[in-house]
Amino acid sequence: MLYAMHEAAYYATTPWRLAARAARDFWSSPINPAAETRTGRTLFAAADLFANVTRRYGKPEWNIDRTVINGREVRVRPTTVWSSPWCKLVQFDRDMADMRNAGVFSLDPAVLIVAPLSGHYATLLRGTVEAFIPDHAVFVTDWSNARDVPMLDGRFDFHDYIDHIRTMLGVIGARAHVVAVCQPGPPVLAAASLMAEDGDPARPASMTFMGSPIDARLSPTVTNKLAEARPFTWFQKQMIYTVPPPYPGALRRVYPGFVQLYSFMSMNAERHQEAHERYFQDLVQGDGDSADKHLEFYDEYLSVLDMTEEFYLQTIDLVFQRYALPKGELEHRGRPVRPEAIIDIGLMTVEGENDDISGIGQTQAAHGLCANIPAALKEDYIQPKVGHYGVFNGRRFREEIYPRVRDFIRRTDGPAR
Repeated sequence: MLYAMHEAAYYATTPWRLAARAARDFWSSPINPAAETRTGRTLFAAADLFANVTRRYGKPEWNIDRTVINGREVRVRPTTVWSSPWCKLVQFDRDMADMRNAGVFSLDPAVLIVAPLSGHYATLLRGTVEAFIPDHAVFVTDWSNARDVPMLDGRFDFHDYIDHIRTMLGVIGARAHVVAVCQPGPPVLAAASLMAEDGDPARPASMTFMGSPIDARLSPTVTNKLAEARPFTWFQKQMIYTVPPPYPGALRRVYPGFVQLYSFMSMNAERHQEAHERYFQDLVQGDGDSADKHLEFYDEYLSVLDMTEEFYLQTIDLVFQRYALPKGELEHRGRPVRPEAIIDIGLMTVEGENDDISGIGQTQAAHGLCANIPAALKEDYIQPKVGHYGVFNGRRFREEIYPRVRDFIRRTDGPAR
């Protein structure tokens, strides 16, 4: 019912939204003599803010078509190299002629960046991808919005996620590197453990976990405490809703993206309110650069996707309530997951000093679980003065975190040891 009410509310505000857009166009028109007056800018700002707050935010584009290597511009083309109904494996293919012009004649390490399936689209990692492209053959998991997947395509759960990681590593080829950002940590570690135990030639050469809840018992955050405080049945009853028509996934049971977004925003309600107030004032004052930065951030932040009921609830159960992986109790399709089986895969963990989603120690726990990885293949790093988002995006990521990850990947690159 909530999903249907959410859709009804959106369509009910359509006349007001169209009126706001018309007002916005009128008060920003160059032929309107009052457009540059304070009154005109105030009316424009009010109309623009209302139109943006109430509009629908679709899946963002990657907007990555070039990079710079050795001072030379290199064209980049996102290409889907494998897909299922639930995910596209996207390669950011660099133009080979441009690469040669930039003086690059050898193959760079292949890196699979596993984007979180936790409410936002993979494009949230645009800055992460842009940092990796100059030095790596980059692949990214582009997860599907569950409301767009027809019921005929079946279920997608935590164990399907693990299988997808294994399959995509196989598509990329032997000894690629995997970087898991936030939520994917546990299933990626599970996939690597199974591949190591099987002696799978496609097992990664290294794995890097960034702000991941490998052991959510450590340094619990507000998110962790909520998962502990509520019984599992509460999540079943309060967080799961049915996709309404006309979406392709109509009748599918999901954890809606808008519910996840409300949860995120309510944790920092004052900060978001202040950001929108600043945006309004920037428009009134004619500060287009600051207003554009605000729009760029919220165009991404407010774009959300739905998760299947089974994936969401299994993640709550296995990762945030039973702590199955760190307690040695996780099984994948009846088979125990044994991180101690990993002996020749490099391991790096990255955490943020001020992370309020995955507290310090939750990601580091991977080192204790992977007890048989040689010390020479392990690295741990805590970035001062960054929160969760800063672990994988922003200036400190580009200047301080990424160079360490790049060097670690180079150090562990090569054939199986």
